[in-house]
Amino acid sequence: MVALPDVEPATDRRLVDIRGLTVDFDMGARVSRVLHGIDLSIDKGEVVGLVGESGCGKSVTWLAVLGLLGPRAHVGGIATLGGEPLLGIGDERLSRVRGGRIAMIFQDPTACLNPVKRIGAQVCEALHLHRGIVGERARAEARRLLDRVGIAAAAQRMNEYPHQMSGGMNQRVMIATALAGEPDLLVADEPTTALDATIQAQILDLLREVRRDTGMAMVLISHDLGVVAENCDRVAVMYCGRVVEQAPAERLFEKPSHPYTRGLLAALPDLAGPTRRLESIPGNVPEPWNLPTGCAFAPRCGACRDFCTGTVPPYRAVAAGHLVACARAGFLHHAPSAQSSAVAR
Repeated sequence: MVALPDVEPATDRRLVDIRGLTVDFDMGARVSRVLHGIDLSIDKGEVVGLVGESGCGKSVTWLAVLGLLGPRAHVGGIATLGGEPLLGIGDERLSRVRGGRIAMIFQDPTACLNPVKRIGAQVCEALHLHRGIVGERARAEARRLLDRVGIAAAAQRMNEYPHQMSGGMNQRVMIATALAGEPDLLVADEPTTALDATIQAQILDLLREVRRDTGMAMVLISHDLGVVAENCDRVAVMYCGRVVEQAPAERLFEKPSHPYTRGLLAALPDLAGPTRRLESIPGNVPEPWNLPTGCAFAPRCGACRDFCTGTVPPYRAVAAGHLVACARAGFLHHAPSAQSSAVAR
């Protein structure tokens, strides 16, 4: 495994640093590696997008960092928060980080909220765990948070159950619960997947407003490249448990260098340009226990050559802050790319 060099030198703005993160799942009959040395960093106040098809390891990366994968998962590598280790520190210390310094919003809020507890009680529980606030003071802060995320009649809503609220309202409750711990980093895992377009826009506006007011950093995991383009400072593209390309958002969408990134963009309709036939990436993401040798994307890649199947391609810089793991990165980087205009900004 070739280590991914820093996009920029570590500074006092570095919040989270992940180096060589691996995850192996013990399935009994076999052990499957699903992350192959993830290297990623997030600075204070930065928004980093994680994109890629389902099964590429986007969510697993953060579940591993937060110790949420269960006993069958074996996690290796290094992950730090403000210079302090996150891996192997024990549940008691990690529980103070989860929801406190790092909060996570999942894509299905109705599955994450307790169906037999009132909304107010769930927000108050987060306030008690992470800030030590109890009683009427906790209820007052819970009302403030619910009002902050745009829930009307917050005092009344606190007495309701999740099934009495819409999907968009439950997502707002999840955001309020995440904000209860005043986190340094918010990991938003497909936060708008189950919502209609209008509610999606409202939730994204809310997250932008909260970030502006609090200065927290955010990781946005999404399949929606338009959302990523509009909201992220930097983007990391994942495929088969590896980061295959990362760059500042504007540059990645203007000059994608990895064939996989170019394929993702080619599958998007161009809203501003002439009508064109959408392209698709042939095949499917391989199972973790059946990865091809060399570049994992080679069987689906139209630019593949014989040398691509020999070894895992090393990371190389094609521009400042723009890193790509492709043996043909230089050639493809200079090739014309019409796909980037498909992303609506």
